[in-house]
Amino acid sequence: MSAVEETASASAAQQMDFLQVNDLRMYFPVTEGILIQRKVAEVKAVDGISFSMHKGETLGLVGESGCGKTTTGRCILQLEKITSGQIRYDGNDVTAFNKAEMSAYRQDVQVIFQDPFSSLNPRMKIGEILAEPMRVHKIITNKQDRDKRVMELLNICGLSTRFADRYPHEMSGGQRQRVGIARALSVDPKFIVCDEAVSALDVSIQAQVINLLEDLREEFGLTYLFISHDLSVVRHICHRVAVMYLGKMVELADCDELFDNPIHPYTRALLDAVPIPDPTIEAARAHKIVTGEIPSPMNPPPGCVFHPRCSLAVDGCKQGVPEFREVKPNHWVACTEV
Repeated sequence: MSAVEETASASAAQQMDFLQVNDLRMYFPVTEGILIQRKVAEVKAVDGISFSMHKGETLGLVGESGCGKTTTGRCILQLEKITSGQIRYDGNDVTAFNKAEMSAYRQDVQVIFQDPFSSLNPRMKIGEILAEPMRVHKIITNKQDRDKRVMELLNICGLSTRFADRYPHEMSGGQRQRVGIARALSVDPKFIVCDEAVSALDVSIQAQVINLLEDLREEFGLTYLFISHDLSVVRHICHRVAVMYLGKMVELADCDELFDNPIHPYTRALLDAVPIPDPTIEAARAHKIVTGEIPSPMNPPPGCVFHPRCSLAVDGCKQGVPEFREVKPNHWVACTEV
C-alpha cells in the first residue's frame, strides 16, 4: 500500500470512529413506596440502538414523541448514566473517561436545547452567559479577551453587540436561540447535539436559524446530531436520517434515499402523514392512517415493537426481534417483511 493510500485509509477510519453508538440501552426504573422504595418496572427509553457518525455530517434523528430521541442525545452528552452499551468518541470509550478526559469531552461536545428561554439563566446578562463557558473551561483567562470573544460570537450568530448588556427576557425567541447557538460555539466544539433546536420558533425564524446552522457547519467543520420531529426541516439540513420507534432504531439511510424510497412501514407512515402544500393534490391523495395506540415503553410488545400497528405484520413479527440489517448500500432497516 502506498503512502497516499495509507493516509486515505487512516482518514476514512478516523471518520468512521468519530462517534459510534453500540447497542445503547437506557432504562429508567419505576419505583413505588415512600420510606422504602422498590423497583417495580422499567421504562425502556432507548433499547439497543447502534449507529455511527462521520466528521462534518448532520445526522437527523426522527420519530414521534416518546420514541427515545432526546434520551439518545442526553446519553451521548453524558447527562444520563447509560444502562448498557458503548459510546465511542474519536475511538475512545466515553463511559470510561476520568474527570480530566470528561472535561475535555464536554468542551468538544455541546448542545442546543429546545426551549431557548428556559435554557438561559434569567439573572445573567447575555455577555455573562456567553463568557461563562470560556471561564469554566479556562479557554480564555483574560476578561478583556473574553469580552472581545463574546462580541465575535454575537456577530457570528447574527446578533448586535448591544445584546451583550441585555437579559434573556428582553429578546425574542429567535434571538434567544441564536444566543444558545453562540453559547455552544463559545468553547470551540466539534460536535453539537441540536435537540429540537427550531421547533419552538416561528416558521420564518426557523429558516433563518437553519441557514445559520448550515453556515456554521461549513465554516467551523461541525458535526450535528439533529433531533427533530419536523421532517421538512430534517430533509433540508441533514445528510443522513435515522428513524426511531419506541426506543428502537427502525431505519437509517441517506436523506434523499430515505425520503424517496422508505422501506420500513413506520417510516412510510411518517412520510404519509406529512401534508402536501398544494391543496388540490392534498385533497385528492389517499391518506393511510396507522391504527392502534403507541404501546407503553414500560411494557413494549414482544418481537418487532411496531407489529401491533403494522399492516405487513405476520406471526413471525411477534416472535423474534428483527435484525437491523443493510438491505441496500448504506440503507439499514429492521424489518423481516421487506
